[in-house]
Amino acid sequence: MPLVHKNLARGAWHKLSLIEQLANIGSEISRARNWQNKDQGIFENAVLRALELFDLTLADPRWRGRLREIARTREVFLDALSGGKEYQSSLDDLDRYFLSFAYCARLNL
Repeated sequence: MPLVHKNLARGAWHKLSLIEQLANIGSEISRARNWQNKDQGIFENAVLRALELFDLTLADPRWRGRLREIARTREVFLDALSGGKEYQSSLDDLDRYFLSFAYCARLNL
């Protein structure tokens, strides 16, 4: 599958703080939540972009000690997409969770 975030994958992503990375992931999750059951194409593209950003974050060597936490959040996102059967998660819950990172990222600008 071709990368959507080519510039970020070339190294720009690794220049962002963890808060900024999570805020960007949250933006895609919010977009997916907003378009779920409205426009399948936009929804699926937002999901793919969020997963790509999760994977770029997991590949960032600075977060080696936090991989379990980041990977679990990715897993909860996938659970929410499949109906929240394992973790009772929802895109609404994840949107609220990631919103705090967006606030923090904005305050640090």
